[in-house]
Amino acid sequence: MLKLLPWRPSPQKVLPLNSNNPIFRLSRLLTNSLCSDAFDPPFSPISKPPKTKKPKKTQKKVPEPKKGPTLPLKSDLPFDFKYSYSETNPSADPIGFRESPKFSPFGPGRLVRKWTGTSAPTQQEVDLGKLDKERSRVLGDPLTEEEVSELVERYRHSDCSRQINLGKGGVTHNMLEDIHNHWKRAEAVRIKCLGVPTLDMDNICFHLEEKSCGKIIYRHINVLILYRGRNYDPKSRPVIPLMLWKPYAPIYPKLVKNVADGLTFEETKELRNRGLNSEPLMKLTRNGVYVNVVERVREALETEEVVRLDCKHVGTSDCKRIGVKLRDLVPCMPILFKDEQIILWRGRRDQTHLQGPEELDFPFP
Repeated sequence: MLKLLPWRPSPQKVLPLNSNNPIFRLSRLLTNSLCSDAFDPPFSPISKPPKTKKPKKTQKKVPEPKKGPTLPLKSDLPFDFKYSYSETNPSADPIGFRESPKFSPFGPGRLVRKWTGTSAPTQQEVDLGKLDKERSRVLGDPLTEEEVSELVERYRHSDCSRQINLGKGGVTHNMLEDIHNHWKRAEAVRIKCLGVPTLDMDNICFHLEEKSCGKIIYRHINVLILYRGRNYDPKSRPVIPLMLWKPYAPIYPKLVKNVADGLTFEETKELRNRGLNSEPLMKLTRNGVYVNVVERVREALETEEVVRLDCKHVGTSDCKRIGVKLRDLVPCMPILFKDEQIILWRGRRDQTHLQGPEELDFPFP
């Protein structure tokens, strides 16, 4: 057998560099000329800038959503829920509804109480003695004159941040929630009243104190200051479910009859014409302050049989509300609403009383 011998490459012969060789001279000349050119410098590697380490983004902890109250809500407030407490007469029964009573303004399935079309009645018996004790405990000892003057000076100015505006809706249900929200950080809240409710400020003060369990410590024309009490605790505030929308006002009987009670058609027509042709007693503005209207109408009806109130730009609905309130507060009888003019008749002298509040057929929506 043949013996395999290891293969080795043959050694290459290295040629000696001869400086006299013309090829060598040419290559050397080209190399020197290229390197000496100012516009073509020799290649040099560009150093890359060091990479800056980006700071790691710390993942923010997402706060857990606050758990709201369980539905349906159950409130221990001892009164029936209504849209407006001061501008509604509970003794008047509507003759119809503009929307079905099954649509509760509190939302479907959000309240234990059942909506009847005008209110959500309470489902528990009211213990008046227990309520009075609880309110006395929250109010605590009566305020001294120095404490009252200090609170009044702090909250009576128009630039007070703790203010609630009370409009033609009067003391509404959602206003109670606003009052308690202000009471979280302030001892009192300033309430500015405008519009039809200012005809009866006593009624507003009564409902504010009764529904909020606070106390009116200041009253000047249409400005009130409602005090929360010494022992008020925001953490133990009552549960007040909010109304999600304003319910439609029910339908009530006609306010002004074609023939006034106790008069014939001709006598009623004559009184209406006399009222329209007479000078207006007062000119009322929209969302104005009507604190002195009742007293002035009462004084005028002592000498005049018919009085006219000029209510231009007030609105038809507000005119009817004003007429109804004047009928109960003066008392008198509205016999005409035309072109935003209110004609009031004082009634017959031989009548012992006029129509009382229990016979009211057009409550304030």
